[in-house]
Amino acid sequence: MRAIDAGIQLCDECHQLNPLDVQQPARCSRCQSRLHARRPDSIRRTWALLITAMILYIPANLLPIMSVSVFGNGAPATIMSGVVSLLQLGMAPIALVVFVASIIVPTFKLGGLGLLLYSVQRHQPMSARQRIIMYRFIEWVGRWSMLDIFVIAILVALVNFGNLARIEANLGAAAFASVVVLTMLAAMTFDPRLIWDNTHLDNENE
Repeated sequence: MRAIDAGIQLCDECHQLNPLDVQQPARCSRCQSRLHARRPDSIRRTWALLITAMILYIPANLLPIMSVSVFGNGAPATIMSGVVSLLQLGMAPIALVVFVASIIVPTFKLGGLGLLLYSVQRHQPMSARQRIIMYRFIEWVGRWSMLDIFVIAILVALVNFGNLARIEANLGAAAFASVVVLTMLAAMTFDPRLIWDNTHLDNENE
């Protein structure tokens, strides 16, 4: 049974439970925020953020993410070229971490959010349990996508010795950071209560 079926609304601001009022726009009894049974335009906003992240994911992988210069010599490196360089230097564990955090995790988040949105919007045969596990995993794994950005930020701050050694962030880092932020916002914009609404409608149609 859903909360809305019991005549209860949750405030998105302070999480206070309020009685459902269908006669007029209700406000929270605690913080006076406007109450909505579901987040307005949740699916459309999530799709907009997700599609933007997908578009930026292309330059994030094709453009150099950072440049390493030693004694004035160096070249820009993309994410994949950085992984290959780490493998060639015998740093397989670090290369694996970078590959998972920078390639696997963002790809899974983009694909997972897209699949979740499509399944809810088109009433695909997925159980509510499968959808909510996917959503919670996407939320949890999202924070690890920032690993590369944190590493680059630390290296840029620490390694700055003029012509001896220098590390600079490139446009690929900005594009990748934008992808991470947009996917995090997309996960926050999606209203997980739509999962249970979708299941409720599917049960009614059976």
